[in-house]
Amino acid sequence: MNLFYRPKYESEITQFLKTLKANNPAIVQGQRLGRSLLWDKAVDRDAAAQFREARVAQQPYVYQSAGE
Repeated sequence: MNLFYRPKYESEITQFLKTLKANNPAIVQGQRLGRSLLWDKAVDRDAAAQFREARVAQQPYVYQSAGE
């Protein structure tokens, strides 16, 4: 017997989510679809580099005009 053995614990939330996904398999597909819409996008590295180069430095105090 291992001295540091702990029984496998699952919270009520984890149990709820597992049963919810088991009863509704379309939830997982919907999650993947939502992730692909928001996060999984190809990055145009050339355009990103051009955006970084074209950035104009902001003044330390935004509301002060250059003539003052």
